[in-house]
Amino acid sequence: MTLTWIIIILILLVAVYIGIYNGLQKAKVHADEAWSQIDVQLKRRNDLIPNLVETVKGYAKHESGTLEKVVALRNQLVNIPTSD
Repeated sequence: MTLTWIIIILILLVAVYIGIYNGLQKAKVHADEAWSQIDVQLKRRNDLIPNLVETVKGYAKHESGTLEKVVALRNQLVNIPTSD
């Protein structure tokens, strides 16, 4: 009878060990997948930075041209002779 209890306890301990080990491995896999997704998102964001820089450069050229036109038109308006 005592030998039977020892075997049952040993089998339970082995089963608990296997369950804990599998749970920890599953948690490790989930953590690795989460970090992998973060790396993917950071790479995508890093790849978009040159596009953003080019967009800002294009908009800066547009703003510069618009400002030059406004200044030129204002100067023309100031130089119009007034009739008193």
